[in-house]
Amino acid sequence: MSIFTSDSSVFQRFTRASVELLSSMRFAIALLTIISIASMIGTVIKQSEPYANYVNQFGPFWAEIFNGLGLFAVYTAWWFLLILAFLVVSVSFCVVRNAPKMLADVRAWKEHVQEGGLRALHHHFEYSTKLDHPAAASVIADRLVKDGYSVKTLIADDHSKVMAKKGAASKWGYIFAHSAIVFICLGGLLDGDLFTRGQIWFGGKSILPANTQGMLISDIPSEHKLSASNPSYRANIFVPEGATSATALLSATSGSIIQELPFSVSLKKFHVEYYSTGMPKLFMSEVLIKDLDTGKEVEAKIKVNEPLIHRGVAIYQSSFEDGGSKLKLRAYPIQGSIDSVKSSFIVSGEVGQSTALKSNNGTSYSLEFVGFRPTNVENIANASGEVDVRGVATQKADAGLAQAFNNRLGSGAKTSKTADLKNVGPSVQYKLRDASGQAREFSNYMQPLFLNGMPMFMLGVRESAAEEFKYLRIPADDNFSLNEWLTLRTLLQDQGARQRAVQRFTQVLSQQTGFGSSPQAVSQLRESAIRSIELFAGASEFAIKQAEETGVSPGGFVALGSFIDRAVPEVEREKAAEVILKVLNGVVWELWQEARAQLNLPAAKQDEKSQRFIQAATSALSDANFYPAPLTFQLDSFEEVKASVFQVTRSPGKNMVYFGCLLLVLGIFAMFYLPERRIWVRSLGNGKNLFAMSTSRKTLDFEKEFNKYQEDLNHGN
Repeated sequence: MSIFTSDSSVFQRFTRASVELLSSMRFAIALLTIISIASMIGTVIKQSEPYANYVNQFGPFWAEIFNGLGLFAVYTAWWFLLILAFLVVSVSFCVVRNAPKMLADVRAWKEHVQEGGLRALHHHFEYSTKLDHPAAASVIADRLVKDGYSVKTLIADDHSKVMAKKGAASKWGYIFAHSAIVFICLGGLLDGDLFTRGQIWFGGKSILPANTQGMLISDIPSEHKLSASNPSYRANIFVPEGATSATALLSATSGSIIQELPFSVSLKKFHVEYYSTGMPKLFMSEVLIKDLDTGKEVEAKIKVNEPLIHRGVAIYQSSFEDGGSKLKLRAYPIQGSIDSVKSSFIVSGEVGQSTALKSNNGTSYSLEFVGFRPTNVENIANASGEVDVRGVATQKADAGLAQAFNNRLGSGAKTSKTADLKNVGPSVQYKLRDASGQAREFSNYMQPLFLNGMPMFMLGVRESAAEEFKYLRIPADDNFSLNEWLTLRTLLQDQGARQRAVQRFTQVLSQQTGFGSSPQAVSQLRESAIRSIELFAGASEFAIKQAEETGVSPGGFVALGSFIDRAVPEVEREKAAEVILKVLNGVVWELWQEARAQLNLPAAKQDEKSQRFIQAATSALSDANFYPAPLTFQLDSFEEVKASVFQVTRSPGKNMVYFGCLLLVLGIFAMFYLPERRIWVRSLGNGKNLFAMSTSRKTLDFEKEFNKYQEDLNHGN
């Protein structure tokens, strides 16, 4: 019996201590602090992204730690939901424990307070009156009623008491504010992933791994699907034009889970309008909603901030994407013989699909159609004069004149114009994946962009989605094609073509300058021309050795600059650079004439237009060493298919949250703007009365009111 009593006593003490802890204000504040910190983390870190994105951002080590802590899905993490539940319990205990006392205090007049207690208040004074105590009590009671107080009067034979109070609603403010926290947290729990997590933890449901996504809905096992009766969810539904979907996707870091809907959504037409900056001004979906139980169909229009609510599910217009546009790309071999340049070919596909390819050297690739944009409003200028971030040639030479060459001739990634926003037309994004699975992403514009009055094709490339695209700029020919530049690049790689160009350049320059009669001068000129073009083409021993040392492709201005820095004394480098540039321009000009001849075009004239083309082409030839692809693809034609992304939500706790917010506003207003005030007036005999006043919040208004009573009563008013 003693043991039982002892165990019962321990249990009772533990229960009391637990209730005391849960209902304490310090415990609730600690929970609120943790929730605030967690919310800040959830705001800084993008939530529910694919795990690979976090690996790219934080690295594999920290990504694994953060994922284990649930920081990539803070608001659905078990510890966050547990803290939220504890906060609900804690504040509920606090309300249940203190509300009766507060309500009793609101109703109480506190007539038991004696003279000593009144004198202990900071705000009190004595005043004299010629009236007897019943009459004096009646006068002060009338005054307090006029001032908005509720008044109670007690008259005895030898004394009287007047008790007054107002602002008792401030106590309700505390109750409302604390109750609001309970309602808001409960609504958050109901509208969060609590039901989904519960089905995963206890209902046999599981997340569909990311590497198995892309399956047909009918082929997905039932353990990866949530029924249409799921009481709470927030999911996304992707619907292309002309397509229908009755399932939504709940995203998770490690994959997703399918949410079945009680209706189907068919996208009849998608409308989008743009501002001049290229930002969407309006996008709207014309949809057909079909109830799967009754077969009833409803046509509707869904706009941003104008959701459609059907069977308790709100359908929001979230965003829009490509819905599988049909594309035709023309492939140009960026390397190879002249025959391969002439024999460009068409590759067809749809956004989201892929096709197998082989380059002219036999390497296998997978071409993945990533995206298509019919409209691109771009700032096509760089007003700072610095190297444009879109330049492909980001590698720097060792030192010295390599940068000077780049600055002198200009990179294919430079322009001196100020900011200029223009719609530059459609663009296509694709990936080239090699046999080992490594892929680079490319972004090419369908039409050439006019930069400084010259048409330029933009060929973008990046190593990963975390990087910005960097663009190779290639001048378009008179037919707005790449043929002349591609043929020029092929000839630059042909040793025989380089020798023929050097020979023609030497002959022309000898005739123009008149030193053709000097065999030694002609020989020196030929050697300089051969050295310049071989370095630029990356075919010299120096360029090849430098490429092996630096790990970048040989040739271009980098090879020329490095050679001058190592072979020419510093005082003579500027003069040597000017000579080599003139020689190089002359040889490249002759290569261009041969390229035009092979394309059955007349020889170019020595005018400003031709000089601008050959300068831009030379810069592009140098930058192309950093373009990591054997093929480039230009958008030939397209058939656009739009798609809407809807967010579908079932939120049983939404009204609870709204009600909690209303209570919170009322509670804060009552606590801060309706402070409780109490007044006691007690007769002391001999015509003297004791006036005492208290408040729950001392303010300047309270001090003014107290001083007003003191002044009026002491002067007999």
